[in-house]
Amino acid sequence: MNLARIVEDHPDEAVALINRGVPTTYGDLRGPVDALRGGLAELGLEPGNRVAIVAANNPYFVVAYLAVLGLGAVAVPLNPTSPTAELSRELAAVGARALVVGPQAVDPIRGLDRRAVPDLEHLIAPPGADLPGATPLETLLAAAPVPVADREPGDVAVLIFTAGTAGAPKAAMLTHGNLRVNIDQVQSVPERRIRPDDVFFGVLPLFHIFGLNVVLGIGLAAGASILLVERFDPSSAVTSIKEHGVTVVPGAPPMWTAWATMPGIPPDAFAGVRLATSGASKLPEETAAAMERRFGLVVSEGYGLTEASPVVTTSVGGNKAGSIGRPLPGVDVRLVEDGEDALLGDAGEIWVRGPNVFAGYWGDAEATASALTPDGWLRTGDVAVADDDGNLWIVDRWKDLIIVSGFNVYPAEVEAVLLEHPGIAAVAVVGVDSPYSGEAVKAYVVPEPGHALEEDEIADFCATRLARYKCPTKVMFVDELPQGLGGKVLRRQLR
Repeated sequence: MNLARIVEDHPDEAVALINRGVPTTYGDLRGPVDALRGGLAELGLEPGNRVAIVAANNPYFVVAYLAVLGLGAVAVPLNPTSPTAELSRELAAVGARALVVGPQAVDPIRGLDRRAVPDLEHLIAPPGADLPGATPLETLLAAAPVPVADREPGDVAVLIFTAGTAGAPKAAMLTHGNLRVNIDQVQSVPERRIRPDDVFFGVLPLFHIFGLNVVLGIGLAAGASILLVERFDPSSAVTSIKEHGVTVVPGAPPMWTAWATMPGIPPDAFAGVRLATSGASKLPEETAAAMERRFGLVVSEGYGLTEASPVVTTSVGGNKAGSIGRPLPGVDVRLVEDGEDALLGDAGEIWVRGPNVFAGYWGDAEATASALTPDGWLRTGDVAVADDDGNLWIVDRWKDLIIVSGFNVYPAEVEAVLLEHPGIAAVAVVGVDSPYSGEAVKAYVVPEPGHALEEDEIADFCATRLARYKCPTKVMFVDELPQGLGGKVLRRQLR
């Protein structure tokens, strides 16, 4: 098998992608994918090599992703808006041997210190980019195709950086089998099934598992069309949805909140949408109610996480207000309290088991053992309750994760960066409610004696080292941090 084969059996004339108003058919997509696969082989890349992709939601990403998978290499999607320092850490962590650069990421990659990424041999640059030592993409697209590599279901296809179920960010290993089976699991729900005549609104970032497999993976496997959108603007999005006949809109809660509260949107703006879903973080019930009241659109909530490839539950077809729905066919879910199954109506940590559950964290056996039980259950760190029908409601998180606009932020990563500042003696980071992004990052900073710090200075320091969504939007300067008897910072008290 090979996940790259999801584009093989669709009619040549069917539209696969729409980018800036220009359609790309499945026939037109397969040509450059085949050529780039051959070009990567000519560079000497082999199955198992890690190839990073730093590109926005455009054909550069899609072609590179399918070509890397088809070669049998491991795709590593990275955030094109991340600063150079963060990209450097991630490239080094996975030992990436090659990097495909999209137009949006040329500047941060130009600043890359190659000595910090010793395994990186090849930069592949988009047309017109000034990247010293890079191979032009056009050169590789002139190569002769090579056959799609046969892979086993357990072979790693993708490494995606995530905050994990505990600890600092790490790369989750998702196999060809994990990703393919989760596509099939979602497609096995009749009310949720994507059809060849569907058009996706593809604004969820493709470097995030939600965009990568729920939009791109399912869309291409179904032979549907995907409208690629690089940046969310609520007003232009409404226009695009109507203009291109979008029928499927997956999104994160801030997107739905923006539409639910934005004045001036006509009541029939979403009349052609037959399926609207929300994930990545909790959807406010008032947002869902406003979307249905204003536009007659039912937004169905689901639940998933990177380590589950990602979908675990869906409420499509049985919507109950505030519920994340029931597990997909083929996915087992337990609610566990103190090592035992929680009683009906009692809260318990969500444990997940199934062929969609990941293979572990790259190079981190300790974190893998912490996340996966010996018999294959994934401990999610999320707490839920269930009703008699098996519907689940998220009630809490046991992990110190912050979810900003659907993206995971782990406090330890932000704290480690802040502690590099010479004027900071101690710091603690927590998530606080935000009407715009669900949660926002707040830092409590203890200055070094004699140092006068300003909030803007802290923000600027983080901006050069972390992706924007990870940077604190609020900084409080304090004399000390609350600690327990063991010296651990009491984040709940700060929150």
